[in-house]
Amino acid sequence: MAIRKGSSYAVAALLALASVAAVAGEVFFQEKFEDGWESRWVKSEWKKDENMAGEWNHTSGKWNGDAEDKGIQTSEDYRFYAISAEYPEFSNKDKTLVLQFSVKHEQKLDCGGGYVKLLGGGDVDQKKFGGDTSYSIMFGPDICGYSTKKVHTILTKDGKNHLIKKDVPCETDQLTHVYTLIIRPDATYSILIDNEDKQTGSIYEHWDILPPKKIKDPEAKKPEDWDDKEYIPDPEDKKPEGYDDIPKEIPDPDAKKPEDWDDEEDGEWTAPTIPNPEYKGPWKQKVKSGTLFDNIIITDDPALAKTFAEETWGKHKEAEKAAFDEAEKKKEEEDAAKGGDDEDDDLEDEEDDEKADEDKADSDAEDGKDSDDEKHDEL
Repeated sequence: MAIRKGSSYAVAALLALASVAAVAGEVFFQEKFEDGWESRWVKSEWKKDENMAGEWNHTSGKWNGDAEDKGIQTSEDYRFYAISAEYPEFSNKDKTLVLQFSVKHEQKLDCGGGYVKLLGGGDVDQKKFGGDTSYSIMFGPDICGYSTKKVHTILTKDGKNHLIKKDVPCETDQLTHVYTLIIRPDATYSILIDNEDKQTGSIYEHWDILPPKKIKDPEAKKPEDWDDKEYIPDPEDKKPEGYDDIPKEIPDPDAKKPEDWDDEEDGEWTAPTIPNPEYKGPWKQKVKSGTLFDNIIITDDPALAKTFAEETWGKHKEAEKAAFDEAEKKKEEEDAAKGGDDEDDDLEDEEDDEKADEDKADSDAEDGKDSDDEKHDEL
C-alpha cells in the first residue's frame, strides 16, 4: 500500500515531501475507506501478467467492533498486493510529520508485512506501482517466523534506503492495532503502537543517514615489519606415534551384504536408497491473505492523530476483542468435534515459522539491509 503526493517536485530535504508549506494542525491526507474509496485509490497491475496480482476486499473482517467500519483486506493467498492514492503537496520542513494507520492480520501471519509507503518526488505510474517503486518513507509491522517481529521503518535520503537500527517489537495477534510514526523538526522521532510510545530517539543515531563521524585514514600504511599472523605453529608440539595410520573413514559395522551377493556378477555392493516419507518437496514460503488496512492519516499534529485513533480504533477495540474471542471459542469447539485436527495444524505452523526464520536469515545475509523492505510478497 502506498500514498503518493500529487506533484512531480523532487524531495528538497530529508523527509520533505514537497515544497509548499502548510499551516499547523493540518490534515494532509485521511482515509477511512468509506463509500467512494475506490475513486480515490488506484489498484496496481503489478504482477498481473504473471497472474499473481491479488484482489482487495472492502470489508470489516471476520471479527470486528462495527460491521459498517470497513477497510481494505488482502483476499487471496500467495499473491502480490499494491494499491496507492494521491495526497496534496505539503512540506514538513520546520514542522512535525505524523504518519498513522491501523492494520489487522486476521490470518495469523507466518511471514509478511503490513506496510504503508509515502512515495516521494517524481512522476509515479500508479498502475505500475510495485516493490521497485521508489519512496520516501516505509513504515509498518514486519513478521517472519519466530525471530522477526518488529516495526519496519525505512527513511530514504539521496536515493538510498536506510533501515532503522533499533528493533521495535510489533503486535503479533489477530486484532487491529494502530501504528504511528512521528518525525520532528529537531530530527527526533517516535514510534507508537495503539497510542503508546514504543521507541523515541534521534534519527541521526538510529539510522545511518549521516556520514560516519570517523573514517579510516586514507594515508595510513601498514608498517613493513607488521606481522599479520595471530598464531604460529608451536615449535614444541610433536605428532603422536601412529597418527597417520588412523583412517579418515571406517566401514559401517552395521551394514551387511546379502548372503547371495556375488561381487563378480553383481558388482560392488552398496546400500540401496528408498523414498524419504518425511520429504514434502521444495519448501515455499507461505504468504497468507487476510491483512486489513484502515484509518490512514497524515498530519503535522500528533495530538490530532491520537484523537483520530481513539475515535476509530479506540471506539471499537473492546467489541472487536469480544468478537474475536467468540470466533476462537467456536473454532475450538469445531476442532474438538473433528478430533483435534488443530494440533496438527499448530505443529505445521511451528515448522513453517522455523523454516521462515532460516530463509529470512539466508536472505538477509545475501541481500543486506538496503533491500530488506522487499523480502515479503505482501505490501
